[in-house]
Amino acid sequence: MTAHGPYSCGLDAALDIVGGKWKSLILWALAETPALRFGELRREVAGITEKMLIQQLRQMEADGLIHREVYREVPPRVEYSVTDFGRSLNEALTPLGDWGERHMQRIAGREARL
Repeated sequence: MTAHGPYSCGLDAALDIVGGKWKSLILWALAETPALRFGELRREVAGITEKMLIQQLRQMEADGLIHREVYREVPPRVEYSVTDFGRSLNEALTPLGDWGERHMQRIAGREARL
């Protein structure tokens, strides 16, 4: 272990938080609106299963990336929003998303060759 804990560098730490395909897509969807309900979020993140969305939201809440607000009403309502910490990660991911946009055709072609 280093002075930075289990991480060898900042990129290592960032990738640990964002890990996998879904968290960045969930953050992206939440960044566009003040808050989304579970069903709205599921529609925004194409291809994610209900089980995976639940798992990812729990991890993201535990990591402090999103806030879960439970409204005590009938029927119960839960909304998810991005925290300042999550917003800062989204800002860091923006250049990566721009890079992906510029190179999407090449990347898609690579996938077809595999």
